Amino acid sequence: MADILNISCYKFVQLPDAAELRDTLSARADTLALKGTVLLAEEGINFFLAGPAASVHEFVNALREDARFADLNPKESWSDTVPFRKMLVKVKNEIIRMNHPTIRPAQGRAPSVTPATLRRWLEQGHDDEGREVVTLDTRNDYEVDEGAFRNTIDWRLTKFTEFPPALREHKAEFEGKTVVSYCTGGIRCEKAAILMRDEGLEHVYQLEGGILKYFEETDGGFYDGGCFVFDGRDSLGTDLQLTPLVHPRPVKKTA
Repeated sequence: MADILNISCYKFVQLPDAAELRDTLSARADTLALKGTVLLAEEGINFFLAGPAASVHEFVNALREDARFADLNPKESWSDTVPFRKMLVKVKNEIIRMNHPTIRPAQGRAPSVTPATLRRWLEQGHDDEGREVVTLDTRNDYEVDEGAFRNTIDWRLTKFTEFPPALREHKAEFEGKTVVSYCTGGIRCEKAAILMRDEGLEHVYQLEGGILKYFEETDGGFYDGGCFVFDGRDSLGTDLQLTPLVHPRPVKKTA
């Protein structure tokens, strides 16, 4: 049985002490021999960690002792080996770069829909008020190519900063529809949903927890392919197990 616990989690919350937190969390991760990435910014935290379950849970429980992180709900999956080579804790300007400073999720989250609700909407072909439901993929093009919701809207983004102008070009197409934005773990689609609301679209939701939570809490129905993940596993299937990449990355040659 796989005994390495992998978690991903984020929260938009004001962290004026991000630099101090970096030192604390780096030392804690080193003590617990965890590997992965923790990104901190004034707008919040985003982290991907792997290690023995007891160590991972100890790290998260210590975080929850800070009232700002008390409601953290990491997404979990298991692997035979640790898919990260090192531990990195960094402070950045944004935990997910959008280059749109008016979007501040810590001041109010976007409305969300649970995986179970989205699964039901896709099954019935409309939301609970009878509106057509469309899914909008906020990930980069190469991620979408590994797998996506059936009939999703894909703007072939090469970076998340391209989302705002793409939205302005296409938003008239969403009139009268319910739009569910989604991404790997929820962080990009939350910013995207807030921007869509700010741009005047009324019936917009983010998929709570992203694709990974959808895999965790449903049968993965209406999703085709795998989910690209940013660690050594590369892609996970709807059962949250390693699945081959559709488009394998070329191996980089070193001198």
